[in-house]
Amino acid sequence: MDSTHHRGIRLAQLGLFTNFVLALVKLITGIVGHSYALIADAVESTVDIFGSAVVWGGLRIAARNPDDRYPYGYGKAESVAAAVVGFLLLGAATGIAIEAVREIVTPHHAPAPFTLIVLGAVILTKELLFRRVFEAGAQAGSRAVTADAWHHRSDAISSAAAFVGITIALIGGRGWESADDWAALVSSLVIVTNGVSLLRQSARDLMDRAPDRDVLATVAEAARSVEGVRAIEKLMARRAGTGYYIDLHVQADPTLSLHDAHVLSGKVKTAIRSRLEQARGVLIHMEPHE
Repeated sequence: MDSTHHRGIRLAQLGLFTNFVLALVKLITGIVGHSYALIADAVESTVDIFGSAVVWGGLRIAARNPDDRYPYGYGKAESVAAAVVGFLLLGAATGIAIEAVREIVTPHHAPAPFTLIVLGAVILTKELLFRRVFEAGAQAGSRAVTADAWHHRSDAISSAAAFVGITIALIGGRGWESADDWAALVSSLVIVTNGVSLLRQSARDLMDRAPDRDVLATVAEAARSVEGVRAIEKLMARRAGTGYYIDLHVQADPTLSLHDAHVLSGKVKTAIRSRLEQARGVLIHMEPHE
């Protein structure tokens, strides 16, 4: 298991433990403090627990070495894990929205002031966790780790919405009790947005969409820098987990022997891998330059 997957797994485990503690605290506080927004937040944190578990499992599978059954490796398990997290977010948002509407039309007590203290601690914890996990995901180029980070950010946003709603309900007094529930409804819309974004990114990877232009430009520049390469064409790349598989046609002197052409293709592969560390596989097709 490489350091990228190992760090991602450790962060998923940290998120799993944090979400469990926060979900329990928010649920108890929400029930005692008469705050549905806080209870909805606890539901979202509970979904986060499953999300972190899915990411953990996806990273463990993605870290496996290629074998006869999966010669291209298990990297796409990361994209599958990210997609599952996206669906979990959509499910949680739907449940929160339904319950929020029900609470809006049902008279109930105003939230207790002490719920704001709990929410403040939750927002701070989740935002710090988001930044740490997102930075790790960006550095590793891991969709699953990035998805887990956005899960934490969604929880921070829903907690912030709950904080605003409870504050309005407390300041407004009688007749403003439902502000807490409207906050829960708003947070569900934010969660939906994040869920859809994760699903779109995961679908692109699973359907082998071409990577960003800067990745292709790096590969092309590396190939052209090799002495003996006269031109390149048909450059294609696809993402699998944190890595890329690259196919490239290289044109060279038509009088080269098969052995020399083979040596040149090896130099091109080495150049590409030195410029793009995420290159897991590079397939070079040699052609005569005419």
